[in-house]
Amino acid sequence: MTINWYPGHIAKAERELKSKLSLVDVVIEIIDARIPLSSKYLDVEKLIGAKPRLIVLNKSDLADMEQSRKWQDFLQNNANIKVLLTSANSNKDLSNIISAAIELGKDKIAALTAKGLLPRAIRAMIIGMPNVGKSSIINKLIGKKKVKTGAKAGITRQQQWVRINPRIELLDTPGIIPMKLENQDAAYKLAMVNSISESSYDNVEAAKKLTELLQEKYPNLTAAHYKLPSETPITLENIARSRNLLLLGGETDINRCASLILSDFRHGRIGRITLDTLNQ
Repeated sequence: MTINWYPGHIAKAERELKSKLSLVDVVIEIIDARIPLSSKYLDVEKLIGAKPRLIVLNKSDLADMEQSRKWQDFLQNNANIKVLLTSANSNKDLSNIISAAIELGKDKIAALTAKGLLPRAIRAMIIGMPNVGKSSIINKLIGKKKVKTGAKAGITRQQQWVRINPRIELLDTPGIIPMKLENQDAAYKLAMVNSISESSYDNVEAAKKLTELLQEKYPNLTAAHYKLPSETPITLENIARSRNLLLLGGETDINRCASLILSDFRHGRIGRITLDTLNQ
């Protein structure tokens, strides 16, 4: 099965985003630390032009920290862009986003004041794939639930300015996703982290591909979580039997097992896992 998902409201959001770029000084790109390559918008440079950009590897508390550090160094060294790690469940690191955005926007404000204009707040735009945590980051930055959030992909539907403090305000935007998910490996990884609509892929197929990645990258961690005997392959069938997910007659309930392993991975129950890995 192939995945091809591009809802109309996201297509519209991308067009609107391009029209709004002239209003902002800084772009903050949010990507999922568990799939830094697969959740990155590959044409972002064409989209934003010369706008100063900050990259935020969000949900790093769910990702392999060693891999997150490698990705941070790789992105900073290859793109010469500031890269920050943030957690899905902590506010400690969000002040770093504010400081970095202010630093990136100070030249624009200096240019305005040099023209005799009054200084104003730096205007920043947050972009990223659906469900990478854009609205949650904004909510934590402003300290209240002003921007609608949810676990479903693409829940943010409208653009709106939100004031962070007197020095910076943000334009929240819906997530962007390429029109054609030609790279099916990346598409399935987006499905694994719940970044695309559940109606666009088969749960069992996504879970099978996830178990293959876990077998390749984190076999010991996964085996320990599911209490699989030593040397037992990590498959839906074996996990279902280990968790006693059986149908009448003793057959394994593969559908329930697929939902279980996807949920376990998404919530970090298996452990800290990164599916896009660097071998630096």
